[in-house]
Amino acid sequence: MKILLIEDDKKTGGFIIKGLKQAGYVVEYSCDGVDGLFRATTENYDLAIIDIMLPQLDGFSIIEKLRQEKIITPIIVLSAKSSVDDRIKGLQKGCDDYLVKPFAFSELLARIQALIRRANASAEPSTLTVGDLSIDLLKRRVTRGSDRIDIQPLEYALLEYLMRHAGRIVSKTMIVENVWEYNFDPQTNVVEARICKLRDKIDRPYKNKLIHTVRGFGYILEEKI
Repeated sequence: MKILLIEDDKKTGGFIIKGLKQAGYVVEYSCDGVDGLFRATTENYDLAIIDIMLPQLDGFSIIEKLRQEKIITPIIVLSAKSSVDDRIKGLQKGCDDYLVKPFAFSELLARIQALIRRANASAEPSTLTVGDLSIDLLKRRVTRGSDRIDIQPLEYALLEYLMRHAGRIVSKTMIVENVWEYNFDPQTNVVEARICKLRDKIDRPYKNKLIHTVRGFGYILEEKI
């Protein structure tokens, strides 16, 4: 799941980014309105978090332009303005939720999860399954057969990406760009290392292996009969 954060206060932005990464989300960050609007209109995100008071272009203008472009990405507004009029204005411009600063990160995370569930309710099932491996997308729970498998947030994000592309080869570049948020360095072995850790948990204890290496191309998650 990829989230766009548009927030000019770097201390607040760092706090949010750290929490979201620990929760397993990929985060792209922008600290001004013009760059934030460009990102929001040229890339796909599962959700956007937008501050109102931004340099160059304010948050309300960004939301208005996104809705005019028929971009339906769920949006949470962050604002120090707590008046009813400001909240109404945000909703009228097209935001889906409005959170007043200061806020508890746990509340922001709960609102993010609720909006993503709502947005995906009619678009996808609540679980992903390949063979006897299953992910509960709502509870973020991984099982294989009757076994509950405990994995770290980044491992979960990697597994979810592989399962969403089950039966298709995904390259190292695709994995890095969609699971991590930095540009691909062909010299890094970060993908191999994470794939190895993931295999230790979901493949090695079981007879049927699901994650397969396609030499020269990447990886594929599938049940081979």
